[in-house]
Amino acid sequence: MLKAKQPLWTKSFLSVWFSNFFVFLVFYLMFVTLPIYTIDVLEVDEGQSGLIITVFLLAAILIRPLAGQWIDTIGRKPIVIISLSLFLISAIFYLFVNSFVLILIVRFLQGMGFGMATTVLGALAADVVPDQRKGEGMGYFAMSMNFAMVLGPFLGLTIIHSFSFFSMFMICALFGAVAFTSGLMIRIPANFTEKLNPTQSFLPRMNGLLEKSIVPIALTGAVMALAYSGVLSFVSVYAKEQGLEAAASYFFVVYAVVLLISRPFTGKWFDHYGENIVVIPSIILFGIGMLVLSFANSAPLLLTAGGLIGLGWGTIVPSFQTIALKKVPNRAGSATATFFTIFDIGIGIGSYVVGAIATGIGFSSLYFNSSFIIFAAVFIYVALHGRKKSPRTYLETKYSN
Repeated sequence: MLKAKQPLWTKSFLSVWFSNFFVFLVFYLMFVTLPIYTIDVLEVDEGQSGLIITVFLLAAILIRPLAGQWIDTIGRKPIVIISLSLFLISAIFYLFVNSFVLILIVRFLQGMGFGMATTVLGALAADVVPDQRKGEGMGYFAMSMNFAMVLGPFLGLTIIHSFSFFSMFMICALFGAVAFTSGLMIRIPANFTEKLNPTQSFLPRMNGLLEKSIVPIALTGAVMALAYSGVLSFVSVYAKEQGLEAAASYFFVVYAVVLLISRPFTGKWFDHYGENIVVIPSIILFGIGMLVLSFANSAPLLLTAGGLIGLGWGTIVPSFQTIALKKVPNRAGSATATFFTIFDIGIGIGSYVVGAIATGIGFSSLYFNSSFIIFAAVFIYVALHGRKKSPRTYLETKYSN
């Protein structure tokens, strides 16, 4: 018997989406403005300013495995409230600190809130998305991060250039409050029973910090994250070197537009035909985009690279997250925590390593060589996951009765 298509854009899904969007909006807004603030206002050198990013990511990486454990032992809603409260309070603290050491302490606290919040919101997104539309729903959920990545840097730079750093901190606190309010509005579906294990230890054993079945797909993502970190951190610097500063501001706009157009198709293909049909072409497109970026000496080439990278990388991340969630559907918190812990390590290492390499060989050579790492990831994916039998597709489920 044909099953009715379950709704996706429910009140709870929208609440999770907006809460995640505003958390990432603050993240990307501060990602580009805090280094400038520490250099111009707190008068630290460029090397010290890099600690602003490192300390934040370190806190997020350390807290994620614990957050995954707490989600499965304490429950989703308490962790939502705790994490978004910590994120909001730390955002408010920026208004009152005026030394580099204090900023680092606040960054560490905010990184903890960010790591916990993004872990639990990812788990809640998996809860509220219907099983038959998991790939499609998680793809749309990932767009909350993509849109924040486009809007955050633009908004942050506009605020500090047109107004002040104090105004920027005020707006970040406001966004934190919106994220918290949206989080309070999330309702777990009536047909979802949260299977908590309160007798389980509050602190996981060392061999229980990571979901072992998630590690292969997370490692594959981390390999590509090493390459992508060079785009995230340095594409504007590279564009300036090429005399393409004006076009650089539209790089992530094209990235987001391509994602918006492709998302309805890629998510449904994932659900209908399985992950390999979507993931392998996406990795190849990502590699081609990086190759085009290495030769980008004109605005059309730069924006073409942005579109290809957006279509490739922007499809890979939600696809990998969905694969992780399907492996351990009853432990969505631990699955999300494991995936993003390893993924963040790739981004964190890459942000430091690619900068050092680019100093020696230049950004064009860096992106050229990075493309071959991405192409190699096709074989890594196939070896670690792609050869295994995929879970039942939506079509199989739909017509099973």
